[in-house]
Amino acid sequence: MNNKSSTRLINSTLEQIDASTRSILDHWTQIAPNDRLAHLLRDASRGLTRALQLRLSDYDISFGHWVFLRILWTFDGLSQRELATQAGLMESTTHTALNRMEELGYVERRHKPGNQRRLHVFLTRNGRALEKTLVPLAEEVNRVAVTGLTVEQVDMVREAMLTIITNLAVDEASAADRGQRIVSTRDLGKRTSQVKR
Repeated sequence: MNNKSSTRLINSTLEQIDASTRSILDHWTQIAPNDRLAHLLRDASRGLTRALQLRLSDYDISFGHWVFLRILWTFDGLSQRELATQAGLMESTTHTALNRMEELGYVERRHKPGNQRRLHVFLTRNGRALEKTLVPLAEEVNRVAVTGLTVEQVDMVREAMLTIITNLAVDEASAADRGQRIVSTRDLGKRTSQVKR
C-alpha cells in the first residue's frame, strides 16, 4: 500500500472516532504539536485507558474494577487502605468500588487469621478467573499502542518513562522535606469556602 492509500485509510478510520479523541489528535497534529510533555503523556494515558475500556466493556467490566482486579491478581489479600495506596486512589473511592465488586462476586472482604481488626480483600473464584480473559485485552492494547515502533524505540520510551517517574518521585520527596504536601480535593474545598466567607 502506498503512502496516499495508507493516509486515506487512516483518515477514513479516524472519521469513526468520537469528538474528544479527534480533538486530541488535532491538538497534537495541527494546533500545538510542541505542547508540554505532561500534556502529551496525559493524552497518551487517556488513549490507553479508553482503548482498554472499550475492550473491557465487551465483558461488562468497568475500568475502575480492572484497576483493583489487576492489583489483586498479584497481591491478593490486601487491606482496603493498602489496595487504595496501590491503585493511587482515595480510600472512599476504593470502598465504593469494592462494594460493587463484592455485589458482582469478584471479591470478598474478610479478616485474616489472627487479625480481627482489619478487613482484607480477597478475590473470589470468579474474580481470579477473570485474569485469563482480561489480561490478554490489556496486552492487545499495548500491542496496538506500539504498532509502528521498533523494539529499540519501545525500550527507549520505557526507559524515558521510568526516568520521568523517578525524577518526579524525587521531586515529591524534596517537597515533603520542605513541608509541602498534596492537598486533597476535600481540603481544597474547605480552603476555598473559608476564603469566600
